[in-house]
Amino acid sequence: MTALRKYARLEASGIWRASAKAQRLDVIVSIGDAMLVISDSAGKPLAHWSLAAIAREGAGTPAIFFPDGDVGETLELPKDEPEMIEAIETLRTAVAKARPHPGRLRWIGAVVSVAVVVAVATLWVPGALVNHALRVLPEVNRTAIGDQLLARVTRVSGQACASPGAYRALRELAARTGVRQVVIVPEGVPQSLYLPGSVVLLNRSIVEDYEEPDVAAGYVLAEVVRHGGARTLRNVLETGGVRATAALLTTGDVPPHVLDGFVETQAFAPATPVAHAALLAAFEEARISSTPYAYAEDISGETTLPLIEADPMGGQSQVPIMRDADWLQLQAICDS
Repeated sequence: MTALRKYARLEASGIWRASAKAQRLDVIVSIGDAMLVISDSAGKPLAHWSLAAIAREGAGTPAIFFPDGDVGETLELPKDEPEMIEAIETLRTAVAKARPHPGRLRWIGAVVSVAVVVAVATLWVPGALVNHALRVLPEVNRTAIGDQLLARVTRVSGQACASPGAYRALRELAARTGVRQVVIVPEGVPQSLYLPGSVVLLNRSIVEDYEEPDVAAGYVLAEVVRHGGARTLRNVLETGGVRATAALLTTGDVPPHVLDGFVETQAFAPATPVAHAALLAAFEEARISSTPYAYAEDISGETTLPLIEADPMGGQSQVPIMRDADWLQLQAICDS
């Protein structure tokens, strides 16, 4: 936090490329709340990079940075912007120090406990290890794992859709549904997908095929109820087994092959049903009508009748999720 406050007002000029085939653009780079904000000359955000997942290509100048796991998207800072280069390196170092590392005192107890438990109760170990890891894992590590999974998912689903005009709508949708970030992808994900670090992916059809944002909000809420908290991360660890959990406890990271395996076997699988009572409670808390989502799931309404009859908002959200103009921008996000 001290490092973030130090660089809060720092800005620099750079060159950004959204993908390997995209046009290079002159941009303004600034430090946000645990994020690196990349904006155009008019101040409209083009991209937000988590400081927990920024990597650097080499050590020369110009300095070239990219989101960890996605070498196609790059940010180039010239040598005449030494303050911003130093700031990014300082914050990367600070994040790395904040992550658990082998040998640190707070992990010694966990490692010793694991060794003892393995010796006396082999059948009890896997579940106990996962539970322990989920209790002690810092949020910065959860976010980093989510970012790594996002990079792997978008290799299959296609690069996340992005449009400066849709940034406000995505932010409003995330705020209303209580998640950190909503990402729209062009294909691959059947409807929606929850990732650690409170990130929800939506297939472009969820915003393009419906006239109101309540449907998209409904799919986000369904993912939060279905996989929110630590459930997705638990699935990742259970996919990788004891070794993956032990690696997380000792290094703070999940082995890359475990993340690849999770994406291949579970990320694109059909969603499991959500209990109507839990989903209705989520809609009520968010002050969003459940009826549009119910008809999106089943146009006849037969299988989702409880979501229609017990709609806490009576069929219409009391407070609009976003302005009509912002919704239209979001519907066209993949056309940019």
